[in-house]
Amino acid sequence: MGLITIDGRILVNMVVGGANEVTENTASLNALNVFPVPDGDTGTNMGHTVRAAAKEALANASPNIADVAKAASNGALRGARGNSGVILSQLFRGFSRGLEGKAVATNEDLAEAFSKSSELAYKAVMKPKEGTMLTIGRAVAEAAHEISFDEENIEECFRFIIEKADLMLSRTPSMLPALKQAGVVDSGGMGIVCFVKGMLKGLTAKEELTLVEQASEVAEGVPGAFIDPADIKFAYCTEFLIELCPHTVKGHSQNAEEVLRSYLPTIGDSVVVIEDAGLVKVHVHTNNPGKALEKALMFGMLLNIKIDNMKAQNTELVTDFSSSRPPKPLGIVSVAAGAGLVTLFGELGADFVIEGGQSMNPSAEDIARAIERVNADAVIVLPNNKNITLTAEQAGKLVPTKKVYVVPTKSVPQGVSCMLAYDVDLAAEENADGMKEAMEAVSTGQITQAVRSTVIDDMEITEGDFLCIYNGDIKLAEKDLMSAARSLLDFMLKDGGDIVSIYYGEGAAGEAADELAEYVGENHPRIEVETYDGGQPLYGFIISVE
Repeated sequence: MGLITIDGRILVNMVVGGANEVTENTASLNALNVFPVPDGDTGTNMGHTVRAAAKEALANASPNIADVAKAASNGALRGARGNSGVILSQLFRGFSRGLEGKAVATNEDLAEAFSKSSELAYKAVMKPKEGTMLTIGRAVAEAAHEISFDEENIEECFRFIIEKADLMLSRTPSMLPALKQAGVVDSGGMGIVCFVKGMLKGLTAKEELTLVEQASEVAEGVPGAFIDPADIKFAYCTEFLIELCPHTVKGHSQNAEEVLRSYLPTIGDSVVVIEDAGLVKVHVHTNNPGKALEKALMFGMLLNIKIDNMKAQNTELVTDFSSSRPPKPLGIVSVAAGAGLVTLFGELGADFVIEGGQSMNPSAEDIARAIERVNADAVIVLPNNKNITLTAEQAGKLVPTKKVYVVPTKSVPQGVSCMLAYDVDLAAEENADGMKEAMEAVSTGQITQAVRSTVIDDMEITEGDFLCIYNGDIKLAEKDLMSAARSLLDFMLKDGGDIVSIYYGEGAAGEAADELAEYVGENHPRIEVETYDGGQPLYGFIISVE
């Protein structure tokens, strides 16, 4: 007859199976991105997120399905990368909520969990679009409910769910014109289908699955953990769950969450305390794990204790410009890729620059750690990439001890304009508002090469063409770099401007940037031109007009 209920141990195998399926299809998922630019990283971001979820599920390994679902949710929350990863983390979060209080789950329980999953994912997106991974998440939920009335066998239920999700995925091009014209299905939606297919593999496996790691993270440009061992103040990453006692512990009328949030910052940093349904999830970086455990024991039984020595694990990712600065009311964390751009943001006043961007989106935890290290009560985060904004917002929620403002910069030039607008005499909120106003006055152009042939907005693009991207949209395509740069400058300056900034990166020399500056001077003599060695990957030139 097959399984009619599953417990936590089976769910662990299903999450690992799902993570493996996404990981093994990373390249295919990246290739489905509509824009033919070399930063198609949906598969990479989803892979990192689901592996983070799977690692937490494996570390939990509880027979209780609610515990495992919650652990996977926590892992996805902290490991989320890019917009697709953040949405995926909300799918995990909703799935966990749907299984609250369950030791085992039936097909009806799973249907409810998938419904909660879809519901929270839609709520996480300001303007949901159909034809995306949200649509596939909803299709999974609807199929799960449909089959739950007729079939108890969970394996058969998943086969039905996959069939319906695949069908909906095939329809995504009819929902989004960009997909139809490019001749592809939605990459995030395909990622969801892959994960559910992997869940079925984990369900039917005869043995425990081993989590597959991404084969070549360095080649993909994906950042690793970022703290320099010599710069780690608190060496031990300490995590555990507290199963709360039903009665108040003597001398402590306050709840565990309140006491621990007050106490743990006195012995460490990176504190996260989340109480939910009789369990408290604790995360702290400290030199005294024993003190954290001792305090926690006053409130109940400890589960899933995990202590890692970060000095033995971590490598450099964040450039610290703040080590010699005293405490201040407001700090700034920025994201940038390229040695020149990292240095530029530091010179303009950023406290930390996380090395990331196109094709190497930092995780929510990467950004949260940088926020924690800023010696300020309030922090402004400049993501400088539209695919990092949701991750930055999620990171802010992971640092409840600071007031975090995310200014939704979509490009490096917008981030630079925000740094120039920064006023140390203004309050954090005023600075954030001023930065938002400043970024709106900046137009951004980028030159990169097409990684495949396609059609975008009726424009035929051939693999290897140099693409002229203006404020996120492909406007022109040329056969060589300099022709593309000149065409883009003409397009951007057709309505005038006061200042042109040219950031040259990999594949472009300083002499080429000077040549473009001369071109602007000859054709637009009243415009001021500045050139910078950005060193950014993938984009030969980034150009801004103000």
